[in-house]
Amino acid sequence: MIRTVSRLFLRLLNLFSRLLALAIIWHTIVRAVRYFYKFPMPHQMANLIDNPWRRKIQPPGIMPIRHGIEPGMKVLEVGPGNGAYTMEIASWVGEDGGVIAIDIEPSAIERVEARAQAEGLENIEARVADVVNLPFADETFDAVTMMSVLGELPSPQLALMELYRVLKPGGVIAFSELLVDPDYPLARTVIALATDAGFRLKNQEGNFFSYTLVFEKVSW
Repeated sequence: MIRTVSRLFLRLLNLFSRLLALAIIWHTIVRAVRYFYKFPMPHQMANLIDNPWRRKIQPPGIMPIRHGIEPGMKVLEVGPGNGAYTMEIASWVGEDGGVIAIDIEPSAIERVEARAQAEGLENIEARVADVVNLPFADETFDAVTMMSVLGELPSPQLALMELYRVLKPGGVIAFSELLVDPDYPLARTVIALATDAGFRLKNQEGNFFSYTLVFEKVSW
């Protein structure tokens, strides 16, 4: 009996090791491809990415606070995915604030619009827009938020310069990243990019596997 249980345990351990190895190989291949060829995450992936495991690490109801967003703020969200975090931000900023969610993919915008209507949130606007050429005036927003998006952008430095333009002095821009994301950038990479664009690091939390960085726009 003990030998049978031991053999079963070894087989399960062997299966788990193989699955883990395949997952690591697949993740490495995807990262290599996306390193050389940047493209928006397919909209079909949005619901897959929004899973219980991620919600435990990056709780939608907590992320607005973690990103330095306060009630009454006007917020720009870049890359809203399926809108899970968009809805929470809109609820948090309240009627005196608002959220404009942008994405280069029309299907993503349609999804956010439908979700906002279904949840009865009227302080959300979703627009198709390119983050390196934003259709907003200078110093429009109090905050900018990005959830596992920066690594997807073909020109992150140009994007950060444009985001600096539309952010009010003293406004915040925040990034949250997960290691499992194929486009995951190291925290030091994000800090270097944001600093070069004129932002100053205000808060950093998390670890190598999951982190949040909050920066402030300062007038030099």
